[in-house]
Amino acid sequence: MSRPRRRGRDIHGVLLLDKSIGLSSNDALQKVKRLYNANRAGHTGALDPLATGMLPLCLGEATKFSRFLLDSDKRYRVIARMGQRTDTSDAEGAIISEREVTFSQQQLDDALNSFRGETRQIPSMYSALKYEGKKLYEYARQGIEVPRESRSITVYELKFIRWEGFEVELEIHCSKGTYIRTIVDDLGEKLGCGAHVTYLRRLQVATYPSERMVTMEKLHELIAQAEEQGIEPRLLLDPLLLPMDSACEDFPEVNLLPVVAGYVKQGQPVQASGAPASGMVRITEGEERKFIGVGEIDDDGRIAPRRLVVEYTD
Repeated sequence: MSRPRRRGRDIHGVLLLDKSIGLSSNDALQKVKRLYNANRAGHTGALDPLATGMLPLCLGEATKFSRFLLDSDKRYRVIARMGQRTDTSDAEGAIISEREVTFSQQQLDDALNSFRGETRQIPSMYSALKYEGKKLYEYARQGIEVPRESRSITVYELKFIRWEGFEVELEIHCSKGTYIRTIVDDLGEKLGCGAHVTYLRRLQVATYPSERMVTMEKLHELIAQAEEQGIEPRLLLDPLLLPMDSACEDFPEVNLLPVVAGYVKQGQPVQASGAPASGMVRITEGEERKFIGVGEIDDDGRIAPRRLVVEYTD
């Protein structure tokens, strides 16, 4: 039985988009999907329209591994406007209180120190978390506040950059599920003046290099350049993609002989020398170390396949 023909082409990899301000993550995803004429695409955790910076977009088979980037650490640069609190904790919301900025540098340093390390955070009502099947921001837009449980987060590094006038600039390296808007709002309340985000840029996701980011404008430039040269746009666009296994490169690699890899591709657990005692692994095949998917060490010490790459031909 032949496989149903998909719309678009089979292109697999991760694009590190430098998202511009005002563009939603989903709009960015759909634009890139069309530019690449990809049959499938998905992002790895939304950035607010107000925010800019690194938005890894997974194309084709790479979408199977996007959840590992959802679970990864992130790094941000943020500017907080002190003295004003908004209902969304950012500049897009309505100002709900204005207070004098009277704190000292020492008080600011002490307040910042309280956010470092493992803490608990109550997510903003303007987050995409769900309550009874609806996203929190949908309730918030209707003026409804629903109960939210605090969640454990870790701030690995919180670097003070500058304080000028009403602006405090910070760099934050944090665990998954951390809301920078909530940190800024909580900081403003600790200092007794209120605060909200006016600038937010995601500098890094997992270990992806910032220099590999590409803007939407650059993608359009490359397409125009390809048209001028009379070549297929994909010849210039495809080299921008990182390998699909870059989404799980932190997992230990287990390289299998082709005959053993064949069993894995059929969904069967296998024994492999050199495999770790537990956890997730990145599975490669043969001398060329071709990526075939990720597995997990089961109770018997075997590698059980969890997400496998389907091999497509153009």
